[in-house]
Amino acid sequence: MYDGGKIVAGLVVFLVLVTVPVWLNALAGGTPRAPELELPRDESRCVEPAAVMRATHMELLDTWRDSVVRSDDRFFTLEDGRRVERSLSRTCLGCHDRKDAFCDRCHDYLAVSPYCWDCHVIPEGGTALAAAGGGVR
Repeated sequence: MYDGGKIVAGLVVFLVLVTVPVWLNALAGGTPRAPELELPRDESRCVEPAAVMRATHMELLDTWRDSVVRSDDRFFTLEDGRRVERSLSRTCLGCHDRKDAFCDRCHDYLAVSPYCWDCHVIPEGGTALAAAGGGVR
């Protein structure tokens, strides 16, 4: 009637099964390499430093969206005095025009699915789409 041995054995099997991915990663060795991104060829700087963009670009894009939609504030002044349009399609995709070579590599690596493409047209390569303002439906 007392099944302590079965319970302990069941817990051990459960813990082994749950931790198998951790053990497999530990046995594979090393840390995974961050994806290599295709950077723009004709632009040397972004609206923020690269480290800031890596960490907070999603908040920046949300802030830009809210500023444009709610306040009709369409321009952003950078620290160096440049003014850029608050636009994923015209500003960001003007340089980062290949979604598969830039956006998707990090998003796939981190297993995230941003909802940008629910409204924005996926760039097909080249800057003509973004420069012409054809990125938004």
